[in-house]
Parts: sequence; C-alpha cells; structure tokens
Amino acid sequence: MLEQVMNQYNEAIMDTDRDRALHVVRDALGLEISPEEVVFKIVVPAIELMMKSISENQGVSLAQHFMAAQIASEVVDEMVPQFKKAPEIVGKVVIGTSRGDFHGLGKRIVSGCLKAMMIEVTDLGLNVAPERFVDEALAQDAQVIAISSMMVHTAKGENGCLRVRQLLKEQELEKRIRIAVGGAPYRFDPELYKSVGADAWAENGITAGRVITDLIREVRK
Repeated sequence: MLEQVMNQYNEAIMDTDRDRALHVVRDALGLEISPEEVVFKIVVPAIELMMKSISENQGVSLAQHFMAAQIASEVVDEMVPQFKKAPEIVGKVVIGTSRGDFHGLGKRIVSGCLKAMMIEVTDLGLNVAPERFVDEALAQDAQVIAISSMMVHTAKGENGCLRVRQLLKEQELEKRIRIAVGGAPYRFDPELYKSVGADAWAENGITAGRVITDLIREVRK
C-alpha cells in the first residue's frame, strides 16, 4: 500500500499537480499510513528522486523541482502537528537572498527541502542586509545563516557573505553560527564560497539539506 501511495504522489509531483499530490497524502492517512510515514517515506524520497532525475538530466524542469519543494513544505506543515510524538528538529536556519539580489526562486526551493528534512527555517526574504542575517540568527538561536546569490556581484559584493563573515568575527560568533551559500555563481565556480568567507556551499535543495545538517552538527559538537 505504501509503495502504491508513493507512486501516486511521485506522479502528481512530476505533473506539478499540487491538488492531486495533497489529495494523495491526505487519503494515505485513511489507509493507516501514519503522518510520520507520509513525511519520511513519501515526501522526502520524492524530493530525492526529483534531484536524482535532475542530476541525471532526465528532463525534469525547474518548475517541477520548485513545485516538489513547495508541496513538500505544505505537507510537512500539515503532517507534523499530527505526529504521535513531536519530531526532533535537526536545527535552525535563517535564509535569504543577499543585499541587492531579488531572485527568490532558488531560496524557496531550498526552504521547502529543508523543512521536509526537519530543519526549522526562518525566511528573511529578498535583498537582506548582512546585519539582519546576523541579528535574526541570534534572535532565532539559529546554527546556520544561508545566503542565496544569483548574480556574481551580489555573491562577491561587500554587502553579501563577506560582510556577514566580518560581523560574525567582530561579535565572536564564528563558533556559534556557520554560513552556507548557494546560487548560480557558486555552480560556475565551486571554489567561490571560500573567497567570500562561507563555510560551505550547496548546489541544490537536497544538497543544501545535507550540507546544512553537517554544519549544524559542527556547531552542536
């Protein structure tokens, strides 16, 4: 039964059919499939399958990837309150696009994937000042600041990751908060993250989940 529901959900995701995907997971609860199984055995594997299809160039579009992440976020929000026991949150992240950058699609994809992996996300939106990244990370007790930059000048600019790193140094927060970055400039130059002062970079939503989980564990050692 679980396998049949998984297949139905995956088909809906590939068709970018949000309503059908939500209908499938809601019906699953009536088939004695638990909310926990919906999240961890249906939704998360579906995202991983989507990323595998993208990496192997199987014709999966950005629209499909985006919809998969958005649906995953919605399902997690709906299922978690129904868990028998409150899920253990892996950690907390504040995410946003760097100052001067108004491209939010990549950030929204990553946020959806992170939520499905039980990482608590505070989305600061677009065009975020370095000071706000740091202030919100402190306010939310977040272990990671995730900065999305879709243009080279916002990735390398003085009001992006470089300034966030400087603020962490000045406030002696580097042992408490890590920085992850992502976006097109980093895909073109995988070593760029080092020159802008980040601790790590991620190519996509699933990679971001794994990278950020590792950074959270570093902080919590």
